[in-house]
Amino acid sequence: MRRRRSLASQLLVWQLVVVTLLLCAVGALTVVQLGSNFRSNEERRMLSVAENVAATNVVQTSMGNWRILAAPAETARSLSGASYVLIVDARRIVIASPDPAQIGSKLDTPTTALDGKAWVGTVDDSIEAHVPVFDEQTRKVNGMVIAGAIEPGLFAGALNQPVDVLRYLAIALVIGVTGSLLLARRVKNQTLGLEPHEITALVENREALLHGIREGVVGLDGQNRITLVNDHASDLLALPEDAVGRSVEELELNDRLRDVLTGRATGVDQLVLRQGAVLTVNRMPIEGAGAVVTLRDRTELLALQHELDASQHATDTLRAQAHEFANRLHTIAGLISLKEYDEVTNYVHQISSAQDQWRAEVSSSIGDPAVAALLIAKASLASERGTALRMGPDSVLGRVDEALSADLVMVLGNLVDNALDALSSLSTNGAGKWIEVGVMQLDDEVQVVVRDSGPGVAPELAEEVFRHGFTTKAASHGERGIGLALIRRACLRRGGSVSVTGSVFTARLPW
Repeated sequence: MRRRRSLASQLLVWQLVVVTLLLCAVGALTVVQLGSNFRSNEERRMLSVAENVAATNVVQTSMGNWRILAAPAETARSLSGASYVLIVDARRIVIASPDPAQIGSKLDTPTTALDGKAWVGTVDDSIEAHVPVFDEQTRKVNGMVIAGAIEPGLFAGALNQPVDVLRYLAIALVIGVTGSLLLARRVKNQTLGLEPHEITALVENREALLHGIREGVVGLDGQNRITLVNDHASDLLALPEDAVGRSVEELELNDRLRDVLTGRATGVDQLVLRQGAVLTVNRMPIEGAGAVVTLRDRTELLALQHELDASQHATDTLRAQAHEFANRLHTIAGLISLKEYDEVTNYVHQISSAQDQWRAEVSSSIGDPAVAALLIAKASLASERGTALRMGPDSVLGRVDEALSADLVMVLGNLVDNALDALSSLSTNGAGKWIEVGVMQLDDEVQVVVRDSGPGVAPELAEEVFRHGFTTKAASHGERGIGLALIRRACLRRGGSVSVTGSVFTARLPW
């Protein structure tokens, strides 16, 4: 089995490769630059040597005598450090050269010196300067002087420089290797000693965990920008595909959800509404790194809770009716024991007429069976709590479709229960507690108005009670007031609205 290299060794190898390639590139560039500088300097130096030789009187007057010209040519070569100095006549015949075998040979090198113009360039591996020799009397070109220097190799030229380039490159390589070792060690410490395959496994496990759990998870940095979000959270919050990297304030979220995500609203199991769903949100701050937010969909659970609440209300109503019926039976039994038969008749007639009057009032105004049954049942519950329930004078409602009927039952039930809760906190000494229910069927909507004798909602909370799910009883307990938020959601779903002014709640539900 092939043994995996550690992260430190891999980093070291790659850094060494990079450093070596970089130093090689720098070295090659330096050598090329040095070669270019060498050629430029040597061209000027050879031109100066050739000009000095061509300007001497002995060269200008003795172009035909090689024995005389050999001495000044060799002297110039030895003093200047040139590789060779040649003197050539007008026929391109070499007259003077450090190589005796070359004397008398014809030179084929292209040049402009015989035309009276100096020439500098590279011939084979040498840098040469050609300078014309003019006759002292006629000023005609009767030859030329060639001074040349053999060009060394690239690395030889670099080694011959006053500054040893390769030495500095070697020092840079040592520094690079040392830095690579220290960097590899630091990286290993920062990754807690984990190797690349272990880091990859951790990332894969994190992604599988984030996208596999049934809870929504959102990661936020210190500036409330989304750093990660799993699929479930994206679906619950209806986030756009480019949500990662954007601030919570930039996204199209309601104010309640923004407050919870940013930490302005604190607490455990905060309830928010989003896209028709009821979400439970918990925010866990991480010092210096932001926060992690978890979300759970409580829509189905809340629906079951409301069904249980409805059953509880029905039980309370039946209990209230049974309690009221038992009290009336006890009263009738007492009157019979006292043989007050006329009083018994009057009492029974009074009870029957009161109940018949409420049923008749509801039945004459409300044509929908479900809404009418709700109002009749709520009257007994209100009576037990010492509150009078009455119909508004303008109430009228015919039979409506099942969907609207269900929404009306939910809206009316929650508003009446909310009013009963608000009145229950008042002093029970007075007998003036009442709730008035108005249901008006208009051309294109049904308007529900519920008012009570309580103090009502403060003006500054008129919007908060619906947005945050507050109740008129305890504005700080969002979970208790989720019914108000659901009322608002039902109204908005139909294109209507709900509002409160003091103790008057008005809901509009279009057809």
